[in-house]
Amino acid sequence: MTDRTEGEREPGITAMLEERIAAGDFPSAVYLVAERGVVRFSDALGDAVREPARHAATTETIYDLASLTKPLVTGLLTALCVERRRVELDGAVSRYLSEFEREDKRAVTVRQLLTHTSGLPAWRPLYLLAGGDPARTLEVVASLPLEQAPGARVTYSDLGFITLGLLLQHVSGAALVELARREIVAPLGLGRTFFNPEKSLQTEVAACESEGNAYERGMCETQLGSQPESNWRTQAIWGEVHDGNAFFLGGAAGHAGLFSTARETLRLAEQFLPRTTRLLAPATCALFRTNMTEGLNEARSFAWQLAATPDSTAGPLLPPESFGHLGFTGTSCWIDPTSERVLILLTNRTHARALPFVNINSVRRRFHTLAVEALERTTS
Repeated sequence: MTDRTEGEREPGITAMLEERIAAGDFPSAVYLVAERGVVRFSDALGDAVREPARHAATTETIYDLASLTKPLVTGLLTALCVERRRVELDGAVSRYLSEFEREDKRAVTVRQLLTHTSGLPAWRPLYLLAGGDPARTLEVVASLPLEQAPGARVTYSDLGFITLGLLLQHVSGAALVELARREIVAPLGLGRTFFNPEKSLQTEVAACESEGNAYERGMCETQLGSQPESNWRTQAIWGEVHDGNAFFLGGAAGHAGLFSTARETLRLAEQFLPRTTRLLAPATCALFRTNMTEGLNEARSFAWQLAATPDSTAGPLLPPESFGHLGFTGTSCWIDPTSERVLILLTNRTHARALPFVNINSVRRRFHTLAVEALERTTS
C-alpha cells in the first residue's frame, strides 16, 4: 500500500516543469515519484483549466489519462482473465470474437493485441466508418486490412486495444465500465478514478482541447482527403473524454477514457509490482517486465513498452526492464520493477494551445532523469 504522506516538492523537477509551462508546452503539470510504496516527491503547477474559466492545478486534480487506459485498465483486466483461465494469452482472438474469423485475422492472438503486433492499423475514425452506430465497431475493425502480417512488427494500435476491450466485455458478459468498477476501482477503494466523470466534478478535472475535435478533424482530413460531415464537438472538451473514438463508444473503451489523479494512478501502478499488487498473483507481474517482441522494432511486454526500446521516453537512467506508457493528452507513467520506483507525470498539453500540440517526450525524459537523480541523492 502507498504511504499516506504527500511527498515533498523536488526543486529541480518543479523548476523544469515551471519553465515548460512558461514556454507554453502545457498549462499544468502534476508529478508524483514513489519508491517502494512511499511517495518521495510530488507537486502541482499551473492551471488545470484556463478556458472558459481559470482553475489552478492541485495534487488532487483529475486528468484524462488517455492511453494510460490501455495498461491500467485493459491490460490489468486481461491479466486477471489470463489468471482465471477465461482468456488464453496465445489464443486466437477469433476464438472469442467471431468477427475475426477471417482469412487475414484468423491467426491474430491476444498476445499480439497486447504487444501491438497484430498488424491492425494505428487509428481510424470509427465514428465515421461505423456510420454513427457503436454496435458496428468490431465489424468495422475486423474488416480493415492488416498493415503487416501478425507478429512481424510493432505498430502501436488504438484499434488493437479497442478490440481487447470488446473481447473482455464478451468473455465477462459485462460492460467495460462495470468490469473496471468491479475488478479494479472498488477493490482498491479508488474514489477519483472512473470513466465519464460526473458533471458535479467538472471544476476538479483538467481541461483538454479548447475548440472541440480540431485535432481529429485535421487527422480525418489527412486520411480521407476531405473533412467529412460529422457531429464534431466544437466546445471546450472539459470533463469528458478527449479521444473521439472513446467518446463515440460512450466514454469508455479499451484504449482510452480513464480519468484519475496522480495519487490514484500510483495505486493502479502498484498492481503491476509483485510486492504491492492486491489484484494479481505476484508471479503474474513478471509478464509486465518481460520482452515479448524480441528482435522487433520496439521492446514490448504485456500492455506496456519497455525502456529497452530505442528512444523510449524512459530516459537513460531507468533500467531496460522498466516499463511505461504515455497518454496523448500529456500523461505518462513509468515503473522500475527492480527498485520499485513509480514515476508519474500528468499534464494537459492539449488545452489552451493552438495546433500543433507540443511533443513533450524530451520533457518526460528529463523528468525521469531528474527523479532518479533525486532518489539516488536521498538514498546515498
